[in-house]
Amino acid sequence: MIPHTVLVFGATGAVGSSAARTAHWCGAKVVLAVRDLQKPIPGLGAAEEQAGGYSRVQADLTDASSVGAAARESGASHAFVYAARGGADGMRASLEALRDAGVRFVVFLSSGSVRGDVAAVPPSQFIAYMHARVEVALRDVFGPDGYVALRPAYFDSNALMWANGVRQGEVRIAYPEYKPDWIAPGDIGKAAGTLLVHGFKATEGLPSRNVVHLMGPKFISRRDAAIIIGRAAGKDVKVTETDEDEEIACLIKNGLPEFVARQLVTRTGMWYRKEIDDIYDEETYREASHNLIRFTGTPTSLEEWAEENKGLFS
Repeated sequence: MIPHTVLVFGATGAVGSSAARTAHWCGAKVVLAVRDLQKPIPGLGAAEEQAGGYSRVQADLTDASSVGAAARESGASHAFVYAARGGADGMRASLEALRDAGVRFVVFLSSGSVRGDVAAVPPSQFIAYMHARVEVALRDVFGPDGYVALRPAYFDSNALMWANGVRQGEVRIAYPEYKPDWIAPGDIGKAAGTLLVHGFKATEGLPSRNVVHLMGPKFISRRDAAIIIGRAAGKDVKVTETDEDEEIACLIKNGLPEFVARQLVTRTGMWYRKEIDDIYDEETYREASHNLIRFTGTPTSLEEWAEENKGLFS
């Protein structure tokens, strides 16, 4: 049974906007929970938003009282959330506020970096730890059939970190031959929106029904990815291999927090050198790439994503 109303947090982002539009297409009434009520929703013009019966409520996932108020106002039974930076204790207070306001099922945008026992992920693995803590809180607050954690791997939009380099014709990165899977944020949102509407029953037959791994359709080296994106933007991009410190400094200069930049680059190196378990083991990739097709239909290629987003690099 399709829920009458779903609540989507983070709708001004690429994943959240796609989740909202997919849920609407699947027949649900969609309420957009945003911090700024005036901010545009990507892919959803004002006229389309009005014609589609969307509505907005103000909320911030780091503020449990605003989350509870938004859920009560919306009357939603299902919600989509992400890991809000600054949320304390795995966002437990905000999740409890959702539950107490009538939400019975949550789709959470987690991370493919979460591996093994979620309660045992060490704080030193910051990205995995932040998302794992929310998964633990979801299990405690909503129970085993009240949530699904989406664990996508390497977002196409990670390439936005190279935007200045693409514009200048040279991308300087460590480990250019490392081959991630490249998954489009819009495809992640489609999977989220589908699960948001159809609920826990949509995971029937999966190895772990609370966890949906998602990986892109093709492994492409970071070098080739930069060239593909440059070509879409009308740039002949040269890719120069540099060391970790230079790439970290570049990411920080482009606005990424130092501890996040350092972990992204150093763990990329560790995966490339096979010093830690690769997230792309054969069994996980087979499951994750199949899930992408199962929940989205035809996956978006990196070339297609680059063409759609070339304005961000030119």
